[in-house]
Amino acid sequence: MAGPTLRGLALLLLAAVLLVGLSGCEREAQSYRLEGPIFGTGFHITFYGDYSDARLDEIEQAVKQSLDKVDHLMSTYKPDSELSRFNQAPVGEPFTLSPETAEVVREAIRVGDISRGAFDVTVGAAVNLWGFGPDKHPDRIPSDDEIASALKEVDYRSLKLDGNQLTKTKPVYVDLSGIAKGYGVDQAARALEAQGVKHYLVEVGGEIRTKGTKPGDKPWRIAVEKPVSNERSVQRIIELDDSSVATSGDYRNYFEENGKRYSHTIDPRTGRPITHHLVSVTVITKDCMTADALATAIDVLGPQGGLDMAERENLAVYLIVKTDQGFEAKASKAFQRYLKRSDEEVPS
Repeated sequence: MAGPTLRGLALLLLAAVLLVGLSGCEREAQSYRLEGPIFGTGFHITFYGDYSDARLDEIEQAVKQSLDKVDHLMSTYKPDSELSRFNQAPVGEPFTLSPETAEVVREAIRVGDISRGAFDVTVGAAVNLWGFGPDKHPDRIPSDDEIASALKEVDYRSLKLDGNQLTKTKPVYVDLSGIAKGYGVDQAARALEAQGVKHYLVEVGGEIRTKGTKPGDKPWRIAVEKPVSNERSVQRIIELDDSSVATSGDYRNYFEENGKRYSHTIDPRTGRPITHHLVSVTVITKDCMTADALATAIDVLGPQGGLDMAERENLAVYLIVKTDQGFEAKASKAFQRYLKRSDEEVPS
């Protein structure tokens, strides 16, 4: 699903949106679906209500425009995007951001601070060095000197945001893909709400935001995937209210050399892949952009460091850790209420 992970590295133009009316048992609870490609992955939106064809067209266009705008502002693949123009700007020269990009950068800096550097939107140099960047494949282990050199370009603290004015105090390359996908979910949700939609689920590349309920006043139920690379199965079912959920994990994205496995998740503090046994992180927050960034940060911090941060910041976090006996689940205190809502857990 960037930042220190490979999730959402590509921010691609929204090519198409497919609007499909799904079956609904009652006129007032008709179910609709929007889906299409975005950000190098796909989005899926389900919402309920009673809308004319004209209103459905308006909703479709509003969602499309909201996702297109995030792409246009924050893509690192478009040389004329706002983020690309900032990356090309001289060191020390203030650059005026749109309110949207400034909001994302501000939150990225905040998560960097509370995670003590585990989330860093300037980590791209280290990610690329290990072959996990765009259009590259891991083919060798970098030398210590190469890693040290890459780390000179990794430092989110060199970003100074004053209002909407962003300045870099040394040469760094900002990649917001570790947080912008979640922000895209938030913007699509806001577009739906502005159109009067009260019950929806928005999903982009596995990051989710919900509001309201399904017909019959039934809660939205989300599956946490079991962290095994050769199948797709469910570890736990959780019920969501008006909230967002994001996941991070390395159990499918890695490479091996000489029998050693190297995670795709790069620790921006060391410039090297993580080596701990935390294989999956699920974070629930109000905004999806925050959940997106926090999931990456906790994935970097590992089982104990991630849980410590979750308790320190009162975060709802669910961790799955690989052990000699299989997988062990750990949940922060703030996550307990989601566990109490559903005791449906698939045995390991």
